[in-house]
Order: sequence, then structure tokens, then C-alpha cells
Amino acid sequence: MAINLADDMSPNPSLQKDAADFAVFELLTGDAGAPFLFVCEHASHDIPATFGDLGIAKGDRFSHAIWDPGAEALTRALAATFAAPAVIGRVSRAVYDLNRPPERADAMPVRSETIDIPGNRDLGDAERAWRAATIHTPFHDAVSSALDGLAPHAAFVTVHSFTPVWHGQARSTEIGLLHDDDPSMAETMRQAGDGPLRVDLNAPYSAADGVTYTLAKHATARRIPSVMIEVRNDLLVSDADVLGVAAQLAAMLDAARSISAGKA
Repeated sequence: MAINLADDMSPNPSLQKDAADFAVFELLTGDAGAPFLFVCEHASHDIPATFGDLGIAKGDRFSHAIWDPGAEALTRALAATFAAPAVIGRVSRAVYDLNRPPERADAMPVRSETIDIPGNRDLGDAERAWRAATIHTPFHDAVSSALDGLAPHAAFVTVHSFTPVWHGQARSTEIGLLHDDDPSMAETMRQAGDGPLRVDLNAPYSAADGVTYTLAKHATARRIPSVMIEVRNDLLVSDADVLGVAAQLAAMLDAARSISAGKA
């Protein structure tokens, strides 16, 4: 979806002057009876020209602070497996983190782990509101519309990746399953998690870390089963890696279909 920015749409004069069309999301269509909707908020490392380079150091331009490496490829593989629709973010989370509400300071982060994003320092209220209206709102409207078109038994799945080392600490989790208020889907998937990769519940993050915003906004609000999948990004480097992870997750998601069907 391209966002056309008319002169009177932006409360930020500097952004208004330089604004160009850019894609906020991509929608993959699926079968009407698909069992899942997949969402990938951090799929892209694209920083639209409107925002310059945000002052990000060249060596950090494709780091985990900018996107979730491998998450888009994994989302596409899972969507293809289940002939399911998917909503894929097309703007870097360095510009706007689609898994955060506009009022959160880290919706437009100034730092991620050791990586600085100088272009987000001292943002005014008008610029923050403009980014939220231009990026957050159309993306989440698209997610809502996609959910409206799904069969009653469908479940909601968000797909992320995480860095193997965080603040110098190695992470042993390989696949993490996170939940918001309803743990049923994550727990069912964990119990069915036989495979080569280690599967942990609520790791390396949990709802207590404020990372389940998209789940809460769409799935919890509708009372439908949901799960947030986190995969360590060193396991998603090659196409073969992605397909292997997708196969293990597909078996786990198959096991969770009973949860969705029971709540239809």
C-alpha cells in the first residue's frame, strides 16, 4: 500500500515538504478458510527517503535494531504452507516500531541495545503524530481488515526474530513462543514442539516486557487464539534454514488448530 501525502495531511512542516510515497505494508492473500493470519511487523530494513538515514552508523544499517532478519522469509514460508494471508510491514522499526503503541517512547526508538538512532532524538509531538498516522494506523487497519475477512476458526500469529547475543549474554532459546492474556495456543504449540530446535515459552521476552502489543490490540481484543513466534536470527540465514524452521513450526501450528476450532 502506498501512502499519498497531501500537503494538508502532515502536522510536521519539514516532513510534509520532503514527503514521498512509500509502502507501509504488503498484503499476501490466502484461502477464505485459512486457519491463520500471519503478521510480520519488523520484516523490513527500509528507511524511506523522507527520513534520511536517521543518523544510523553504516555498520548498523542492517542490524537487528533496524529489522528482524529472516522474519519476512519465515512468514512467507508459513503463509504458503497454510495458504494463509499475511500482513508484512514494509518500513523499518527504526522509523516506527509497529509492535508499539504511539504513546510508547520506543515506538520511535533512540537506541536499541548498543545501537544509536540519532534521528529519533528530541522528536516533537507533531512529528511523532505524523509517523503514527502515516505508518502505525494504516498497518494496523490492514491487520484488522484481514482479520475481518477470515473464517471464524482462524488464529492470529505474529512472526519475529531475535539476536543470539543481547548485551553480551548468549541466548540459548532457539524458538520462543509468547502469549498475551490467553496462553492456550502457545502452550499447545510448546507441548507439540518435538524437533531439532529448542522451544521455550515466553522467552527471550514475555508480555511483561511490553512486546505483545499487536497480539493484545487484535487477538486479545477479539478473543481469538494467538501466539507470537520468536526465532533466533542465526537460524534463519539461508533458504534451507528458513524452510527447516518453518517445517518445525508448521507441525506445532497444526497441533494448535484444535484450540482455534474449539473457540469458533
